[in-house]
Amino acid sequence: MTTPLGGPTRILIADDQEDVRSGFRLILGSQPDMTVVGEAADGLTAVDLARTLRPDLVLADIRMPGVDGLEVTRRLAGPGVPDPMRVLVVTTFDHDDYVRTALRDGACGFLLKRSGPGLLIEGVRAAMAGDLLVSPQITVRLLRNLAPAPAASAAPSPLTAREQEIARLVAEGLTNAEIGEKLFITAGTAKTHIANVQAKLKVRNRVGIAAWSWENGLAGPAPRE
Repeated sequence: MTTPLGGPTRILIADDQEDVRSGFRLILGSQPDMTVVGEAADGLTAVDLARTLRPDLVLADIRMPGVDGLEVTRRLAGPGVPDPMRVLVVTTFDHDDYVRTALRDGACGFLLKRSGPGLLIEGVRAAMAGDLLVSPQITVRLLRNLAPAPAASAAPSPLTAREQEIARLVAEGLTNAEIGEKLFITAGTAKTHIANVQAKLKVRNRVGIAAWSWENGLAGPAPRE
């Protein structure tokens, strides 16, 4: 995979809606460590531009004319690709089969457009750090079927009471800002707590925190939609 050498992360945006591309360009271009180097309104153009420009990261929507974002992901990051690129899927459509297919074929994250600019920026930085970020709403749904471990067999928690509460809220799909509102702390403080929880649990991201919470009975089954 390509890696920036001291410069900003070079990003290619692939989305069939011009207003979405414009919005992403403004959000990402406002960050000192990111720059948009190209845009594509369809999947085939996205693949061609990616192979020509060799960006550090491709943002790909799911539904695009010609070749969809899942196929773009497979062609640029999938199994057997000689020099795979980082592809971050950012879409309106959060069907479970889309998520599984994208991650199976090499996507370095799956974000919903409604998650907001903060998570988009976080997703780009996570991808460049070799991490994987999935929108909290999707995480909750994918983890619904994880049965909590029996309380009698559970090992002592390495987390403080406050950190356990943070982990439970992460498992419920809350963002840093929402956790802050819930616990009457700032979003920055919530972020610090989450970093501490990740370190103690030895997990790499929010998905790992959520999985631990469900497996240890901190989070109950979410209501089905």
